[in-house]
Amino acid sequence: MAIRKKIPMRKCLATGEMKPKKEMIRIVRSKEGEVSIDPSGKKAGRGAYVSLDRDAILLAKKKDVFSSQLNAKVEDSLYEELLSLAEKESKPK
Repeated sequence: MAIRKKIPMRKCLATGEMKPKKEMIRIVRSKEGEVSIDPSGKKAGRGAYVSLDRDAILLAKKKDVFSSQLNAKVEDSLYEELLSLAEKESKPK
């Protein structure tokens, strides 16, 4: 009997969907209160996940979910960076 490896799941803050961690991008707030994108998922700090999907990112921006979840000011540039990451992901390789 093969042992199936457990896939780590995370909840998208924008849509509320549970998805595999690999399909998500982590936003992290450091102790200094700086909010940044954490592609490795290993940075220290309070993390929140969003789907690497244009609609989910725009929804997160509209609802301002990261500011309330991370108790920090989130710049528009962060959302622009997320959108460009999502675009790169969705392009066929």
